Amino acid sequence: MKKSFKQKNKGFTRTPKFGVTPKGGGFTLVETLVSVSVFTVSILGLLVVLSQGIANTGYAKKKLTASYLAQEGIEYIRNMRDTYVLYTGVPGNSWSGFKSKLASCNPSPRNGCGFDTVFPHNVFVCNNPNDCKLYVNNGGYDTNGSGTDSGFVREIWMTPVGSNEVKIFSTVLWTQGSGSYSITFSESLFNWIE
Repeated sequence: MKKSFKQKNKGFTRTPKFGVTPKGGGFTLVETLVSVSVFTVSILGLLVVLSQGIANTGYAKKKLTASYLAQEGIEYIRNMRDTYVLYTGVPGNSWSGFKSKLASCNPSPRNGCGFDTVFPHNVFVCNNPNDCKLYVNNGGYDTNGSGTDSGFVREIWMTPVGSNEVKIFSTVLWTQGSGSYSITFSESLFNWIE
């Protein structure tokens, strides 16, 4: 005696009619598409948040570096002032010699100046932004063009306030993404030796 077995076709999910759930269970094509779209949207949202966080971290790093470079510009000019005021035995060294060294660096018309970071700190007018571009060389920043381009431009200028006071400005410019940014520090310097 041969017994014939009937097999049920379990390869397909029946489409429910009139709210009746099929006995085989499983997901319909529409349910699968909706779940895949929800998953995709949530992953895309996560990626947008991560990319924005990375961009903000890059901006914070550049801004912090720019603020240090602007402060360094002030420090170099203060050092130059001290050198000119303390070593008056050298011809041209005096408070007025210091002021005349920075006389061409003024805000109106804006003639920002750059300077060499090596003593005697040669000061020069930046006719275009590339003149004051900073380069990374052996871990330090300088304007001599050797090294790799840092992406930063530093300009300084001076405004006389009185006979014994000047205001020094140090601005660092950089471009990141599609925007241009700048940070400016200023400090008053005085003729502290009479």
